[in-house]
Amino acid sequence: MKRIVSIQDLSCIGKCSLGVALPVLSAMGLECAALPTALLSAHTAFDGFVCRDMQEFFRPVAAHWRALGVRFDAVSTGYLGDPALVELVQAFISDFASPQTPVIVDPVMADHGRLYAGLSPDLPEKMKSLCRHADILTPNITEACLLTGLAYRETHDEAFVRSALEKLLQLGAQTAIVTGVHMRADRIGVAAMDDSGEMSLYETAYLPGVFYGTGDLFASVCAGALTLGLPAKDAAALAADYIYDTLRVTAADPDRRWYGVSFEATLPALIARLGRALGKEEPQ
Repeated sequence: MKRIVSIQDLSCIGKCSLGVALPVLSAMGLECAALPTALLSAHTAFDGFVCRDMQEFFRPVAAHWRALGVRFDAVSTGYLGDPALVELVQAFISDFASPQTPVIVDPVMADHGRLYAGLSPDLPEKMKSLCRHADILTPNITEACLLTGLAYRETHDEAFVRSALEKLLQLGAQTAIVTGVHMRADRIGVAAMDDSGEMSLYETAYLPGVFYGTGDLFASVCAGALTLGLPAKDAAALAADYIYDTLRVTAADPDRRWYGVSFEATLPALIARLGRALGKEEPQ
């Protein structure tokens, strides 16, 4: 069984970050190790949430894993929040990722054209240095614009998306996958490009509304599929279909959207799709 480590925060209430990555990656047939960067009483859309920074925990955990000789088949990073954590994660990648270990970076820091509340304006520039260590980047449109200097837009054409992908690859990654692409009003897409320069676009129907944790869910499925050997465009399509299925279920129970999308209900469909994509009945 392949082992992946997920480096991001853990919200005790609200399905996002590690609360999504652990069950989804495990269901996909991977051993998922967790390295929390922060502990939150609830995700940040809840008023009055309590947060504890875990930087001092990060260092001894990494040291213990080095002493144990732990190795990973993939490294996945999500919300970091503090520019100082970027340096810790870069050191972790240097210690634990060989040239054959895919490093998947989801530069979680912004949406809807702006940084998340409470984040340092220095974070995007710092995040660029982490992108140089990545094999695969999975930003949303806002994060792609912050990383590349492109002006944020609500709607997109092929030239804009291609420019964003090309500029992301210039940061050092081999593959860039951008979510939240709106080329048509009733569709939402995910675009991917590798170092060959070929761009792919995969679209699903657009379901309007605010759904917490969808980016983390997409990144988790993508990271798992890539670790299991799917090509980037196939991993992106798999994740996009799963998000669409999950949002349809979540939308039927609007009160649940506050706590996060109902990914548990659609996991069986994800595993079935993954098995077909891998040419197996079940992922190994």
